[in-house]
Amino acid sequence: MNPVRPTATESSPVPSFAVISGAQVRHVLQGREKQIVELVEDSYRLHSAGDSVNPPSYFLRFPDRPCSRIIALPASIGGRAGVDGLKWISSFPENVAAGLPRASAVLILNDHDTGYPFACLEGSIISATRTAALAASAADWLSRGRGRPTRVGFFGTGLIARYIHTYLAATGWSFDEIGVHDLSADSAAGFRSHLERSGATSRITVHPDAEQLIRASDLVVFATIAGRPHVGDPSWFDHNPLVLHVSLRDLAPEIVLASANIVDDVDHCLKADTSPHLAEQLTGNRDFLHGTLDDVMAGRVATPADRPLVFSPFGLGVLDLAVGKHVYDEVHRCGELHVVDDFFHELRRYG
Repeated sequence: MNPVRPTATESSPVPSFAVISGAQVRHVLQGREKQIVELVEDSYRLHSAGDSVNPPSYFLRFPDRPCSRIIALPASIGGRAGVDGLKWISSFPENVAAGLPRASAVLILNDHDTGYPFACLEGSIISATRTAALAASAADWLSRGRGRPTRVGFFGTGLIARYIHTYLAATGWSFDEIGVHDLSADSAAGFRSHLERSGATSRITVHPDAEQLIRASDLVVFATIAGRPHVGDPSWFDHNPLVLHVSLRDLAPEIVLASANIVDDVDHCLKADTSPHLAEQLTGNRDFLHGTLDDVMAGRVATPADRPLVFSPFGLGVLDLAVGKHVYDEVHRCGELHVVDDFFHELRRYG
C-alpha cells in the first residue's frame, strides 16, 4: 500500500503513518557508508548555513534512576530532506548487565507542510550511523595537514565504537595498530573479536589501562557512557593525537584547555556539563575553542599540529532527520513501507 503524505495543497488530504523497523533501517544503510558520510556532511553544511532549526535537547532524568535518562532532540532541516521531527533516545546503562543494549530510540518524521507525523523509525541504528559518519568525516578533515594517523585507540567498546570503526574502514582508513580499552574486560574482548571477524589486518592490542591506550594511539576515539571527566593528566597527550571525543564528558577541563578544540556546534556543545562546557565554566570564556568542523571544511580555520586536537560533537538532531528521511525515501521507493491503516482517525473537523 502506497501512503498518501498530507500536503497543504490537497483539498482532502488522507494522512498516512508508516512504521519502519530496525531490520529495514539496517538494510538501507549497510554497505553505503561513503554515501551516508556525504549525506551527513551535506546536512551538516545546511545546518551551519542556517537552513535548519535545532533547539536545545531536553534531558528527562529520574530521581530513582540517576544513571539513566531519556533525551528528546527536536529538529527541522531544509534542503532535499525538507522534514521536521523528533529523536527520542534513552540511555539505561544497567541494560547491559541484562543482555540488552544500553540505548534504544525512535525517530518521528513530521510532514513539512502539515505537521502530521508520517513515519516512526527504529532510531538507535540511525543515531549510531550519523554519529559514526560525522566522526569519520571529522577524522578525515582534521587530519589534513597533520599527517594521517596510523594507530587508533578505542576507549569504550559498545555499539558506537563498532559503528565508528566500520565507517573509518569503509571510507579508506587503515591502521597498523588498533588499541582497545574498556572498563569491562568482557566488552573489550567482544570488541576485539568483532574486529577480527570484520577482517581487520591491524595488530590488535587490548590495553589494561587508559594511559597505555592513549599514549599508544595517534587517533583516540572516546565512546563511553561517562557522566563526568575521568581522564585528567594532560601529559598522556604529549604526542599530540587527534581525539574524537564522541562521548563528550571524558576529558578534564585541563586537557581541553591544553588542546586545540573543534566542535560541531558551539552553543549545543557547551551545555549539560560536557568537558568543553566545564572548561568554559572554569575560565569564564570560550577562547579555547578553535572553531567548528564547518569552519575547517570551509577553509576558514586551519588546525594546528603542535598540540592535541580534540573534536567534541554534541550530536545534532538534524543529522538524524536527514538519515531517517533517506531511509524512509528508500523504503518507500522499494514499496516496502508498513503503513498503519486509519492511524489518524478524527479527520473531519465536526465529525
